[in-house]
Amino acid sequence: MKKTICILGSTGSIGENTLSVLDSKKKLFKIVTLAADSNYKKIIFQINKYKPKEFVINNHKIFLKVKNKFKNKNIKIFNNYKHLKKKFDISIAAIPGIAGLKPTLILTKHSKKILIANKESIICGWYLINQIAKKNNTEIIPVDSEHYSIFELTKNYKDLEIEEIYLTASGGPFLNLPISSFKNIKPIDATRHPKWSMGKKISVDSSTLMNKVFEVIEASKIFPFANYKFKIIVHPQSLVHAIIKFKNGLFKMIQHPPDMKITLANAIYNGKIDFSEINQSYKKFTMYNIKSLIFSKVNEKKFPVVKLLPKILKYPSAPIIINGSNEVLVDEFLKKKITFSSIMVYLCSILKDKKFKKYASFKPNTLKKIYEIDNWSKKTTKELIAK
Repeated sequence: MKKTICILGSTGSIGENTLSVLDSKKKLFKIVTLAADSNYKKIIFQINKYKPKEFVINNHKIFLKVKNKFKNKNIKIFNNYKHLKKKFDISIAAIPGIAGLKPTLILTKHSKKILIANKESIICGWYLINQIAKKNNTEIIPVDSEHYSIFELTKNYKDLEIEEIYLTASGGPFLNLPISSFKNIKPIDATRHPKWSMGKKISVDSSTLMNKVFEVIEASKIFPFANYKFKIIVHPQSLVHAIIKFKNGLFKMIQHPPDMKITLANAIYNGKIDFSEINQSYKKFTMYNIKSLIFSKVNEKKFPVVKLLPKILKYPSAPIIINGSNEVLVDEFLKKKITFSSIMVYLCSILKDKKFKKYASFKPNTLKKIYEIDNWSKKTTKELIAK
């Protein structure tokens, strides 16, 4: 029997990579549900190619347009996620931002296995996700390359056996840019990642290293290891994705080319896949292709956001605040309303706000509470920018 699939964020890079992975074994899967926001051309293409039973479209204008186009076809078009009540074998949660949290919670309830590529959902709502997963016996697999590597490397190991856990960072497009030139950085510069093809928001986060800060927060929630053991290390080649230093003297790491399909394929097929069937060029990649592996400390003067981690990890809802504030700041930067360097300035201002401790100390144990904290963070950030 074919395994049923649901993909939230099907027109984004994660969604498209997932569909590409599934294309290689079409007889094994049935794509039942897809969900996207507003990319009309890609939505139409995916409906025609994959023939899902239902498609959820967040943008109301695009929803009406697509619904009208397929009104006489055997597909249901919805404008919200409350219809996601089918039981799926595998679901992929890849809607960016906190907007992905509610549908991720719904999918966790109705999936045997959920692959999470939406770090904001974990950062803001891990308590709720984990609660629902345990209640419904849902297997959760993180598919960011760093977290999937940690997932694989630390199986059957306890906290007392591990000394340190390194998440690697490419350093983004500004690794070798002089600090004096940071004041001239424009949105087009920050969205040109040297290794990964990603959306604009996550590309900017990678250029500030905020994405890596989020990944440390995410890892601290997913994995049962002490927060202080998670470290960020710069690795420009993006070939090694995580390194574990064990107390027995051994280091272990996972290495693979910077291709998101690798972690997705391994998560979907439980590691039992010949990846060359998905990407034929993979066979050409051998250890002889690797000239050197370079690792270095983060330059905190260039990437000061990493210094915020201790305070963020100190309070239960501080990650929600920093995530909400950063969403606003990246959006304003992309609109050319604030400078690249001011992103850090405003983030520090949020952490120093007189109401920060109050909201950061809340327990994020309900959606209402999470949204209240997120709304305060975004509202306060906008007020700071307007001053």
